Amino acid sequence: MSEQALKLCIPRPGQHWSQQQLDAVNPCLEKMSAVARVQWALDFLPDQVVLTSSFGVQAALMLHLVTQIQPRIPVVLIDTGYLFDETYRFVDELQDRLDLNLHIYRPELSPAWQELRHGRLWEQGTEGIRRYNLLNKVEPIQRALKDLQVGTWLSGLRRSQSDTRSELSVLQRQGNVVKVYPLVDWSNRDVHRYLKHFDLPYHPLWEQGYVSIGDHHSSRPLQWGESEQDTRFSGLLRECGLHEAEHFTPIKADELQVKSAVATA
Repeated sequence: MSEQALKLCIPRPGQHWSQQQLDAVNPCLEKMSAVARVQWALDFLPDQVVLTSSFGVQAALMLHLVTQIQPRIPVVLIDTGYLFDETYRFVDELQDRLDLNLHIYRPELSPAWQELRHGRLWEQGTEGIRRYNLLNKVEPIQRALKDLQVGTWLSGLRRSQSDTRSELSVLQRQGNVVKVYPLVDWSNRDVHRYLKHFDLPYHPLWEQGYVSIGDHHSSRPLQWGESEQDTRFSGLLRECGLHEAEHFTPIKADELQVKSAVATA
């Protein structure tokens, strides 16, 4: 990117991050590399900056990319209590290899208590799944964002993953937080090349045909003719609520101001 074009990406110190202002800078970030997007977020978006990871199939990519730029950045994992054994081992492997500053958040109710009170919510149709996700994923992430006083949230979502993500931009707001998707325009081929180049592992269940990995009771290997989104919750729901704005408080403009950074092109 040219020096003049880069300057267009640099906001005024003290700028409030309304959705309109995010929309204005998004076209500039679309032209940046994933590494440049992460660095831009660290330079100009509100503190505290955190990275969330489900430690899914391709999680090593985002964890490696971000921690090469900012080691020891807080990494938030939501542990529902229903993750695969292989996922827990994958967490340990990547934590050791990348020296992750891991923050694990869990539901307030244990899996046993939830099943006693509500039954197996993931088997109770769309509404049951929505309630399951609110209890096990949305509430813990809300607590994490509050506890860590998060201003900027890095996530590895990509447009190619599902229909619901096909229109994502690099930046968006979610409640009081600015969200950044550095890999938003990456393909599966791009991901594979990065993992191979840095000798990073896929999730252990990748070799068994899993392309999207969440809880063991509602994730299954990809079958012929299916898309990635069909392999979770029997295709009834693609999003678990973590990335749905309606579950988060409206943004307050005076809480999200751009950092006073010196422009260096």
